[in-house]
Amino acid sequence: MTIVSPSMLSADFSKLGEELVRVERAGADWAHLDVMDGDFVPNITFGPPVIKAIRKHSDITFDAHLMIQDPIRYIDAFADAGCDMITVHCEAEGDIHGAIAKIKAKGLKAGLSINPETDVSAMEEYLPEVDLVLVMTVHPGFGGQSFIADCVPKISWTKEWAKKNGKELLVSVDGGINKDTSKVCVDAGVDVLVAGSYLFKMDDMSAAIEEWHGL
Repeated sequence: MTIVSPSMLSADFSKLGEELVRVERAGADWAHLDVMDGDFVPNITFGPPVIKAIRKHSDITFDAHLMIQDPIRYIDAFADAGCDMITVHCEAEGDIHGAIAKIKAKGLKAGLSINPETDVSAMEEYLPEVDLVLVMTVHPGFGGQSFIADCVPKISWTKEWAKKNGKELLVSVDGGINKDTSKVCVDAGVDVLVAGSYLFKMDDMSAAIEEWHGL
């Protein structure tokens, strides 16, 4: 079954707790939390205090995507806020190996994300250490962008690497996911669909989530 992780970046920030409940009731498996620091990406979203505040509204898996520089500084705070999985970028400054190790030491799943313009070779050294790879199919930092189809081969490359190396590795995709692009990604081997504006513009996202579960 394909895992569905709605991106809370597209939710109504004035009622994030209620939006989280809506996502869970619609049948979503995870909630994707886009954290931006205004440095690694131009925008700023939310941090550990907001995540901690909404954690009490739902037991859904919190999938935190840290679009921040030197992420090792904040692993403890995001873990303590209630995240179940923390993903860092291979392009970020700082000790990425150390950040991944710290995530694992907290008993959480660790992920690694790769930007559209980055070659897969940049993440290969980290793959033995992580549980998930997040392939960006838009440029990080902004919602509502169009899907970059040239990124799809990174999905199949990662699945092939995992198979060749005997590694259990989930592959997630984030950016421009809709009815059509979701099928393209699943066909390429993706395990987790992250979608924001496409789902949140629906009054009821349950039918779309159910359809993706069946891909």
